[in-house]
Amino acid sequence: MSLETMTKIKALVAAALAALLPGCSPFSAVNLLVPRSGYTVHRNFSFGTDPRQRLDIYVPQGLKAPAPVLLFLYGGSWQAGNRGDYLAFGQAFASAGIVTVVADYRLYPHVKYPAFVEDAAGALAWLHAHAGEYGGDSARIFVSGHSAGAYNAVMLASEPKFIVSRGGSLDWIRGVIGIAGPYDFLPMQDPEYVDMFHGRNNLDSMPVNHVNGLRPPMLLATGDDDTTVYPRNTTSMAAKLRAFSSPVQEVHYPGTGHVGIILSLVPGFRGTTNLRQDMLDFIRTH
Repeated sequence: MSLETMTKIKALVAAALAALLPGCSPFSAVNLLVPRSGYTVHRNFSFGTDPRQRLDIYVPQGLKAPAPVLLFLYGGSWQAGNRGDYLAFGQAFASAGIVTVVADYRLYPHVKYPAFVEDAAGALAWLHAHAGEYGGDSARIFVSGHSAGAYNAVMLASEPKFIVSRGGSLDWIRGVIGIAGPYDFLPMQDPEYVDMFHGRNNLDSMPVNHVNGLRPPMLLATGDDDTTVYPRNTTSMAAKLRAFSSPVQEVHYPGTGHVGIILSLVPGFRGTTNLRQDMLDFIRTH
């Protein structure tokens, strides 16, 4: 692809992203920028009986030993999203030798809290049982997410009962990466959220309120210009983890908003933040 063509595509993508409504996927418009080589995609594995309990696996080509596994849960206000839109995320980490998994989960109004977190636990349990069949190391599973997906990932690691209900324990998770996540946003104002989370001030619905002991290491990243999920969510969650001596790395990217932070994982936009490298460093460290 010529430089001129790439520049035009990036301009079209930027325009499309600027017009996105809240809750839409920032990746659905950028698949044209994503290389298709260097990895193999295995699609449509079921971790439950619902049509939305499905996942895709991106396997790096040429693996010579079991690789770390990265499970990703996308955002969309718990009301929208499709794993097929996140080719860019799969490529971003499969290209670095990590078995990368993108999972769907049930959405509101079909379900309410805590069904989304239960689905995250279901995807994790499936991976723990099957990662080795696709080159992954089931002892090195990392859980990540953006926005609502970051909530799901962080709640999964904050409240052990979700994994215990699947026959596991917190040590199934080697680390958590939360990207622009809402972890502490009571009281709720939006009527849909009030219904979704069973009240305006349901303390049980906030990940920050489930940390009462040591939790898996976490990388919590946010953009300082995020006006969709305010950075104070990241600050509050990190402080709670530190209060219980849990390892946490808190990163704030200046001049970065809610869409921009996740867009920075897409080829052609990766120089806008250091998120991809920070995630790779975190995975390699833990």
